[in-house]
Parts: sequence; C-alpha cells; structure tokens
Amino acid sequence: MLLRPTAEEWRIVSYYLGRVMLAAAGVTAVPLVWALAGREWGPASSFTLTAGVFALTGALATVRRPAGARLDWRRGLVMAALAWLIVPAIGSLPLALSGHFGDPLDAYFEAVSGVTTTGLSLVQDLDHLAPSLNLWRHLLQFMGGLAMVLCAATVFADRAGLFSFHAEGREERILPSAASSARFISRVALVHVAAGVAVLGAVAYFTLGVGPGRSAFHGLLVALSAFSTGGFAPQSTSVGYYHSGVFEAATAVFMLAGAMSIGLHYVLWRGRRRLRLLRNVETRSALLSGLAMLVLTFLGLGALGLYTGVGSLARQGLFQVVSAHTTSGFTTLGVTELGGWTGLAFAGITLAMALGGMTASAAGGVKALRVGLTLKLLKDQVRALLLPERAVVSQAYYQSGRRRLTPPLAQWVMTLSLLFVVLYLFGAGVGLAYGYPLHEALAESVSAASTTGLSFGITSPSMPILL
Repeated sequence: MLLRPTAEEWRIVSYYLGRVMLAAAGVTAVPLVWALAGREWGPASSFTLTAGVFALTGALATVRRPAGARLDWRRGLVMAALAWLIVPAIGSLPLALSGHFGDPLDAYFEAVSGVTTTGLSLVQDLDHLAPSLNLWRHLLQFMGGLAMVLCAATVFADRAGLFSFHAEGREERILPSAASSARFISRVALVHVAAGVAVLGAVAYFTLGVGPGRSAFHGLLVALSAFSTGGFAPQSTSVGYYHSGVFEAATAVFMLAGAMSIGLHYVLWRGRRRLRLLRNVETRSALLSGLAMLVLTFLGLGALGLYTGVGSLARQGLFQVVSAHTTSGFTTLGVTELGGWTGLAFAGITLAMALGGMTASAAGGVKALRVGLTLKLLKDQVRALLLPERAVVSQAYYQSGRRRLTPPLAQWVMTLSLLFVVLYLFGAGVGLAYGYPLHEALAESVSAASTTGLSFGITSPSMPILL
C-alpha cells in the first residue's frame, strides 16, 4: 500500500478521510454559532465557507462506500497522515481571511500548530483577535488533542475504528472496542474542560475582577488548550496575563491531566488498583524525570541570579518546567526573559520538553514509557557486562502487569527514541544555518518537534520561509 497503492486502496483511504472531514465540519459549527451570536459578520462568513468546504470534501469522499473493505494498519496510517495535512489546510481559511496573518502560509502554520497541539504562533495582534477566531484556534488544538481520527471513530463507529485508533498513536485500548475507548476519551476530556471553565473562570472572576462573561470565556480557552497540552492562549502574554499564582496553579493541574495517559485516567476514574500505578515504569519515569528536570532548572536559575526571592524562583521555575514537561507550552515569561535561561536552567527546560509526557495522551516528546524502557535497557546492558557470563539478567518490566521486554520491543523503543533525537538535531541545524545561536536553535527545534510551543525568539511572522 505504502509503495504501490491500488485505486481501490485509495478509495478506502478517501472514504474514511472523508468521514474525518465531516466530523471537522461539525466542529466548525461551534465558532460559527459563536460568531453569529456576537455579530462578528466577517468571521461568521469565513466559518460558513470553511464548514462548507469541510462538508463538501467529506461528502464527495464518502459518496461511494468501498464494498467489503476495511481500514487496516497501512491504510489507517496513510489516512491519518493525510488528515494532519488537509484538516489544517481547510481549517486555516478563517485565519487567513481574518487580517491577523501576514500571508496564507502563516495562517497554515497556525492551523498546523493548533492541530498538532504545538502552540507556536504567528498571529499578529492577538489581543484584538475576534473571540470566535480565538475560539477556533483553541478548538483546533482540542480536536488535535482528542485526535481527529478518534472523533470520526466515535461518531461513525465500526470495525475500522480500531485501526484509526492505533494509527493516531494511541497505544492502549482501554475498553473492548475502539468506539467505546473513544467515547471514554471524549468523556474524560469534556469533564476536564467543564471543570476548567468552572475553576479557571471562577479564579478570573473573583481574584482578577474580570466580568463573568469574559472570565468564563478565558476559562474555556485556557481549559481547552491546557487539557490538549496545546499552548495557545487568549492573550499575547500567555498565562502571565493573569498575574495570579492561583490561576497558574489551576492551569498546571489541567496541564498535568492532559499529559497523563488515558490508561492512568481509566484506573483513577474506576478507583481500582490505584496504588499499583506507582509500580508502572511509565509512572515512575514521568515522576522521576520531572523531578530531575525541576532540580536542574532550580540550580540553574539560582546560579544565574535572575530571581531574588525563593518564592519567585520557585513559582517561575515550577510553572515553566511543568509546562515544558507536559509539552503544554504556556508561559508566564516573555520571550526575552525565557531566552535568558542559560546554563543548567536551559538544560532543564530543554530536556523537559524533549522527554515529554505519557503515551496515549495529548503530550508530545519521546514519552515517559520509552524513557523508562530505554533506561532499563541501558541498566540491563551494564549489569550483563558486570555479572558472570552465565548470569541471567531479567528482561521484564511492570506496566499494568508484568511484561517481557522482548528484543523487537527493545529495538523499537531505541529506534523511536533515536529518531526523536535526530529530529531535534536536524531542526537545530537548520536554525544554525540561518545564523541563530546554538541554544536558541536547539531549544526552538525541541519545542516544535516535541509539540511544546515555548518560543525562545525564533518563531515570528518575520522568520524565513524555510523555518
């Protein structure tokens, strides 16, 4: 399929891709209604156009259902890859027509950044962007966080759903079918978003003096972005706009929830075997790596002397590390101030982004499970060298039960981890070729490839087209 697709295989891919387009058309109705309610006639017309293009594309692609064919792994991968390209292309239309982007490429960049839950932004004058367009940016992230293919599998559940589920990178099937798993994921996300609107909206209303409507709107956008680990914010100064430690702490909770695996959510919701979660290699890896990056960053900030008080150092360091390690991308600092984090502070924040959150979550990066398994492989290799020849080194690990670390799995883990490192270095090389300093080029590359979204000064409307 990947090398010599037949016409029938393309029809199968096209059919299921069309269903994703129809799901996206339904989501577009939300900002359309919002624009009409707020009398934002320009954005309303652009959303009408976008919904129409999504619906027309979906209708044309699904007009003929392939007879007796299913979406297997190879076709599912192709369909998912095409969805990541086509949905942002159509979804960028309202952004391109808004007047807040320099050209259509900038608008497409914004949409791709949204759907991939990255959060790097090229929007100009964000503080005066129409509310419906701001909502659309955050909905793109929410769609990406839930996974567009999972949305289609939920709305149009059938046997193909399982293959879409795996193609999107969701490595755990929680319930007996992909459709029931997708419904559970959607339910978890909606509950967290509703809680985010209530909590963050209340904080904005009672502590910041913001009106009830505006506070609820900001709570909604930040909740959508936090749980999807996206990083888009309603204001250009991100979470720093609120100047509230309480708001930052509440946002951090939802960032952590978004970076948790769906399997972890399932166990916590069901209330079974909660204590066993601490035995999981992924849980331990996420906690220990996060703590290590936090200590490294604190030491670096202390050496730099950027913050005079312990409280200020702890508050800034903790929030930025949590944002980086969950690959959320929110910040309370300006680009210039964050760019001043050099030395150990730079190492801590960059490694936190590179490692990322858990598998089967909206977070990016290498992922805690692969980090844990890589460390175990290295430890086993060292033990094998030190122990006598006939000694047997255990090749087992615990992840929701005792599992065997087989050679194919070990090779797959190491290959994926290495590919991430190559991707990080490749992006840094492109940045260096344009004359940016090494630490800026490396940090920006890691931020983009791990879908974090923290910018260190390179991402801007004036950056070169290749970048």
